[in-house]
Amino acid sequence: MNAIYKSATAAEQVQQRYRERLASWPVPSDRVRIPTDAGETFVVVSGPPDAPPLVLLHGAGANTSTWLGDIATWARSFRTYAVDLVGEPGLSAPTRPRLDTDGPARWLDQVLGGLGITTCAIVGMSLGGWSALDYAIRRPGRVTRLVLLCPGGIGRPTPLRILPAMATLPFGGWGRRRAVAQVTGLTGPEAAPVLDDVAHTFGAFRPRTEKLPVFPDDALGTVTAPVLVVVGARDVMFDPGETADRARRCFPDADVHVLADAGHAILGQTDRILTFLSHSHTDTR
Repeated sequence: MNAIYKSATAAEQVQQRYRERLASWPVPSDRVRIPTDAGETFVVVSGPPDAPPLVLLHGAGANTSTWLGDIATWARSFRTYAVDLVGEPGLSAPTRPRLDTDGPARWLDQVLGGLGITTCAIVGMSLGGWSALDYAIRRPGRVTRLVLLCPGGIGRPTPLRILPAMATLPFGGWGRRRAVAQVTGLTGPEAAPVLDDVAHTFGAFRPRTEKLPVFPDDALGTVTAPVLVVVGARDVMFDPGETADRARRCFPDADVHVLADAGHAILGQTDRILTFLSHSHTDTR
């Protein structure tokens, strides 16, 4: 466990904080653990058992608590499966399948198989968006709809834009919180709990250092599912203009939105996503 945390105590503190957040899950749920070759995967399952399946994949340095503000709405219409990515600060195994292989797709194959899911819609944020897109490329028949929030893999990474935020990291809790605010773009009193949570996690957690692959045009062009892409114009992680432009070019029928005041944290899109997921659509590509 310590491989992804700075100490055993740090791991315990992050996971305890996460369990406290899970205690406020606003709808009835089941907590299941799915065995995979990458280790056990923790999933929070909500919504009517006979509703269409919706898989939720959070970003790097995060966990299923990402969806606390959305789940009550989505679980009315969908059987939701909020998955803790392996190798991130949730309750799944600390392993990290290499991103330049089919390891992430094989892991998700096993998670879906363990849940009894054949086809599903997927909502992914940041690294979770990359994972969802990678899966839609490698397993096109299994993804019915694809929602990508500030996704990796489309626009190029912009490490130089992150440097001003990283400069404050050595200054303890205050520095981490300031860095998180600059990267996420979140401001105001309502953002304080999120900033505190992320800053606390990154004080104890070792994030991935592996380069996130960018998908070539021909790979993106194989995606057959309808796609919704939402990016923040002030995203410092991935070039938002390039993400939007390539999404429009490579997914001709995509619904693409650039939020003028958002950074690398896309919140408050619950209803937009529900409308997209619920809309009856026949893809003619």
